[in-house]
Amino acid sequence: MPILEAHDLRKSYGSLCALDSVGFQVADGEMFGLLGPNGAGKTTLLSIVAGLLIPDHGQVRILDQEFSPRKRELKSVIGIVPQDLAIYGELTARENLRFFGELYGVHGQALNERVAQVLAIIGLEDHANLRAGTFSGGMKRRLNLGAALIHRPRLLLLDEPTTGVDPQSRNHIFEEVRQLSAAGMTIIYTSHYMEEVEALCTRIGIIDHGRLIACDTLPNLLRRLPGVIRFSVSELPPSLVQKIQRLPNVHLRENSGPPWEIECEDMKKSLLQFVALLQEEKIELTGLETKEPNLERVFLHLTGRALRD
Repeated sequence: MPILEAHDLRKSYGSLCALDSVGFQVADGEMFGLLGPNGAGKTTLLSIVAGLLIPDHGQVRILDQEFSPRKRELKSVIGIVPQDLAIYGELTARENLRFFGELYGVHGQALNERVAQVLAIIGLEDHANLRAGTFSGGMKRRLNLGAALIHRPRLLLLDEPTTGVDPQSRNHIFEEVRQLSAAGMTIIYTSHYMEEVEALCTRIGIIDHGRLIACDTLPNLLRRLPGVIRFSVSELPPSLVQKIQRLPNVHLRENSGPPWEIECEDMKKSLLQFVALLQEEKIELTGLETKEPNLERVFLHLTGRALRD
């Protein structure tokens, strides 16, 4: 059973359509990545899933129950880490966690124990009694994550959790998220860093202009683009062109060279076959470059722009 289902979600702000018929499911324990350029609708979508916004049309279901902001028992299933920091600078790290824990109904000794656990998870044990306003950007981001974990949510929504932090803090947050996922927490993860999504997520949704234009596993998304072998040779006789064109699942781009380009589905296999043809034809290879499909290329192919546009 999926922990989250979104059906035909639509949301507009005046004449601006922020979400247009978005639907997807997230399985219990899954790490689901959500990518999109700025203004694509990611934050609006997460806000609806968290119960912070009401859609104009459509439905969200949590644990197979219709979700609304009034259903407190379902809201307690969710933890959200917003893109903008949601912590209090005048409070210490410990006080921030206690505050958010009490908001979620955690009290007494259970709260004391959970605060200690979360401080360890986010690596702020040695800074527990310091005011959050004195923290570095990375430490604030980690405390922001801790506030979302204090009530043991089953579904964690992360909206750009590593934006604007130094590489060390980014790696720390990345490892914390990896460990939460390994422990079985369901996570929806949005990021500007393709490598994070590639490394963490089992499935990825790509949203653009308010529409979910792709949603699949990383291997299936990568299959949407061919690999490219770019090569230079001493000569390219018609006999070699014919043999290349007869290779299975291979396409020699016409008028592409020099250097010439071959598109292929299986880079390793096609490269070995191509080199064998050169040896057979006794043609010297003077230059070679390969370009494997990656998530950034797929994203650019589907949206027509880079992630940060």
